[in-house]
Amino acid sequence: MMNNDKRNIAIVCGGDSMEHEVSLRSAQGLNKFFDHERYNIHTVVVKGLDWHVNLPGGLTADIDRNDFSFTHNGVKVKFDYAYITIHGTPGENGIIQGYFDLVRVPYSTCNVLVESLTFNKFALVNYLRAFGVHVADSVLLRRGEENRYSAADIEQMVGMPCFVKPVADGSSFGVTKVKSADQLSAALDKAFAQCDSVMAERFLDGTEVTVGCYKTREKMVVFPVTEVVTDNEFFDYDAKYNGQVDEITPARISKELTEALQAETSRIYDILHCNGIIRIDYIITREADGSDRINLLEINTTPGMTATSFIPQQVRAAGLLMADVLTDIVENQLHQ
Repeated sequence: MMNNDKRNIAIVCGGDSMEHEVSLRSAQGLNKFFDHERYNIHTVVVKGLDWHVNLPGGLTADIDRNDFSFTHNGVKVKFDYAYITIHGTPGENGIIQGYFDLVRVPYSTCNVLVESLTFNKFALVNYLRAFGVHVADSVLLRRGEENRYSAADIEQMVGMPCFVKPVADGSSFGVTKVKSADQLSAALDKAFAQCDSVMAERFLDGTEVTVGCYKTREKMVVFPVTEVVTDNEFFDYDAKYNGQVDEITPARISKELTEALQAETSRIYDILHCNGIIRIDYIITREADGSDRINLLEINTTPGMTATSFIPQQVRAAGLLMADVLTDIVENQLHQ
């Protein structure tokens, strides 16, 4: 039975990307993490125009998108809050955030502008470059303009090896590590199969790390740093989701570098005016003088939330409880 004295929270998952099933697993993780004594928790699955809530006994009910509600046994239930855990479109690119703005339902992620910006990798790195954030050199290619730059041009601009990747995509599909110019054509075809815009990005040789962060009106929380180690060519889909990676929390780096990464994560959070939990991926390279250089790779605004995902790992390493973190995020907006 649903307690009518509790707030109704929708864990919104699914989506229209190739990470649909991963999103469903994140929703299962969140359902376990949430404080069920405090909230009525429901899972809402979105795919195209099919929006439904999962009910006990394997039943479902359609979502009324006019006000983000559903009706069951003659009782209408309106959601008070949306915790978005869709990886890829429409959850990471601002589309579903625009919907929730229209129906005036608070949600867990950044706003429409920030979601759109962070989803577009080329736009993001060039925006943050203006704020002194270190990023790899890159070049943008659009469908219909594939011949704007020759393979030799791209090699001159970003060097070899380089990465070729879809610009706007929430996963590692379509990404290729290109080792020589003669491999560029096939890599571009693979990336264009996923997205109309593609970027070639300079390869940075270093240590990959990732850092989670969230802020409320009362507190700032930056989690311990996780070191990402894989024998794969890069942190691809298999490394992300099929266990082909070692994730070491806290990372095997100095206290000074840890603090610098946490400070940079907090600074970027503020530059973008983020909301909820974000996770920023970096590559640490070594300068000629032996000093460390922090290079931003990308920002995840709906990071994975299974028990083994980075954020739950970092929360545990920080000595915190996921239920308390999620309550912080929800209450920060419900009591504005």
